[in-house]
Amino acid sequence: MDKLSIFGMLLGIGAIVGGQIIEGGHISSLIQPAAFIIVVGGTFGAVLLQSSMATFVAGMRMIKWVVNPPETRHNLLIARVVKWSNIARKEGLLSLEGQVNALSDAFERRGLQMLVDGIEPDRLRDLLEIETDAYEAQLKLSAKVWESAGGYSPTIGILGAVMGLIQVMENLSDPSKLGSGIAVAFVATIYGVGLANLVFLPIAKKLLANINHLVVLRLMFIDGMIGIANGDNPRVIESRMEGYVA
Repeated sequence: MDKLSIFGMLLGIGAIVGGQIIEGGHISSLIQPAAFIIVVGGTFGAVLLQSSMATFVAGMRMIKWVVNPPETRHNLLIARVVKWSNIARKEGLLSLEGQVNALSDAFERRGLQMLVDGIEPDRLRDLLEIETDAYEAQLKLSAKVWESAGGYSPTIGILGAVMGLIQVMENLSDPSKLGSGIAVAFVATIYGVGLANLVFLPIAKKLLANINHLVVLRLMFIDGMIGIANGDNPRVIESRMEGYVA
């Protein structure tokens, strides 16, 4: 679990609420359901408009990576590839066929199977890199859901502020209704800017960092496969793979 992400979000929100209290304000003045509905509903409505349903759902599912990032055990991958390299040097590439079905990762399984099938190193690299590029592009497209939310949110907050001011102008003759309109106007702006900079954009950046780790893991695997295909010394393969995470 990434406790730093949780702490960072709580610290950011706590600082704003704490500042409100220190200035003598009330927390209740920051709670405006109307403003929340305008900002959150409008923001995700805009995101839905620009995204396909599959991309939007994938982006929502990726939110768990903020606190539970996907495992990227580089040391285990390196040890696995070095083991295959030693086997291949002693017994040949065909001896690795028994290792294929033991792999749980589909990408690694395909890569090792292509290696066993004797595909040329350059062709093997091309095939695996094409798949990796598509994998990265799809993940980044899903993460962009949160980046887009961070872009739309402040503008929707301003829209909520304008709506609140319109309500104020329409009720100038009734002072009892002015307070709620002004509250919605200012709190909508706070929600829009606050959600963008404390929630949506940080989530997008965190997801992109996790995606980068996953892509690096695949690049390490590709490098290892090419090293085995070229008959490189296992120690050389190990050193080259470690360079990705040095």
